[in-house]
Amino acid sequence: MVQPTAEQVAQRALDLGLLDEKQLREVWAALGTHNVSLEEFFQMLLRRELMTNYQIDRLRKGERHGFFFGRNKEYKIQYLIGAGTFARVYRAIHQPSGRVVAIKALRSRFSENPAHYNLFLREGHVGCTLRHPNIVRIDEVVSDGRAHFLVMEFVEGRNLREHMKVRKRLTPEEATRLTMDIARGLHYAFQHGVTHRDLKLSNVLVSITGQAKIVDFGLAALDDAVADDLPDDLPNTRTIDYAALERATGVRKDDTRSDIYFLGCIYYHMLTGVAPLPETSDRLARLSRTRFHEVIPIRKLDPSVPDMAALVVNKAMSLDPNARYQTPGAMLADLQVAMQRLTSSRAAEESGTLPSGTLAEPTHAVMVVEANSRLQELLRNGLRKAGFRVLMTVDPMRALQRFRQDITIADCALIDARGIGQQAVEVFNEMGEDKQTGNLPVVLLLDGNQRQWAQRASTAAHRVVLTMPVTMKQLCGTLARLVKQPASDAKS
Repeated sequence: MVQPTAEQVAQRALDLGLLDEKQLREVWAALGTHNVSLEEFFQMLLRRELMTNYQIDRLRKGERHGFFFGRNKEYKIQYLIGAGTFARVYRAIHQPSGRVVAIKALRSRFSENPAHYNLFLREGHVGCTLRHPNIVRIDEVVSDGRAHFLVMEFVEGRNLREHMKVRKRLTPEEATRLTMDIARGLHYAFQHGVTHRDLKLSNVLVSITGQAKIVDFGLAALDDAVADDLPDDLPNTRTIDYAALERATGVRKDDTRSDIYFLGCIYYHMLTGVAPLPETSDRLARLSRTRFHEVIPIRKLDPSVPDMAALVVNKAMSLDPNARYQTPGAMLADLQVAMQRLTSSRAAEESGTLPSGTLAEPTHAVMVVEANSRLQELLRNGLRKAGFRVLMTVDPMRALQRFRQDITIADCALIDARGIGQQAVEVFNEMGEDKQTGNLPVVLLLDGNQRQWAQRASTAAHRVVLTMPVTMKQLCGTLARLVKQPASDAKS
């Protein structure tokens, strides 16, 4: 097959409305000639941000459709965001206004069935009625010939499933904050008589500002309608987990307490990094009620999960729907209490003020820099048992600033590089060079695969590096030895 020339492809882009004459003249002027390779032409379009890779790939294949949505080509597609069983989602530009939007377009196999596309459109109209900061906004519902699509708010960020793949697990504060966002959106919808029926990680978007937004409100009904038309080898429909829970607990469809159960699952996953319901593509396994009975209690899986957060998870995920939160608003109220306790506890740790009920008469204070919430709890408990008063922070620079402000805030510091990375070594060295902190006993804890970093660490008698594996007894013994050695030894 003969490859078209750059001029031929340029003419095709002009005919399709992907470029206008002014833009094309500017491209040729920048290239200095029309006699360029197709790749040079495409690279110039990309550099000048006149086209995207998605558009170029379709042009390269000779496609003449799939570049726009709308009868008058109002929406120019930039790229595909994601695809599911029923619809594809694109990032697009509303050409008259320049506004960035998301387009959710029903797949062609469902667009040919009036029962299916009318349900899609009707549920889209339901979504249009929901206007809340924690719900992805639907601005327009369009039926244009065989194209049926929703024009939605474009959220710069990623879905919570992708977020968790990167982060593995979240701090209790972040997990609680995101769960509060979701609960707010659910409560608003509940007040308007709408349930979600497909609450899961991939249906929650996390914006670049850290705000959670629920997507696909009302579209679960489409899954029920088309379930019988799907081949067995396609992924199970999205409502199957809800159907299994409803069957196991004897509640009707559209019971808001089912949304609450699955919000509890999301909270559990964020706090522990583990899904409470094991993921499987086996339809019969997903429909089995034993799946719900086999959920490992959150504190059994991870004893470091804060008490109030665990209580919220346990109540939200109760198999007795009457023991669950009865409304999203009730769950939100307890989440707010949990957040208050978490933030006050964090502030107390960083200020050195301990709540009542902790171990009596600690002999020394240690500032611990630890980014991993599970290790925070392990270190806190182990050091307290050894008689240390523990101050905790996740930020090594924050620890350095605290010591510069008040060197007496703690007698020593422990910096764990395992969750912080090379910044731990940099701050360890800076503490040694700083006049205010130069005599402070500091332990730098390295993982086994970080042992080469020890060569870059500026050590002294009172500034040591420990490389894993290290027992809690060894760690506490090292800290105790450093804080007890005479000041003259520390300075030498």
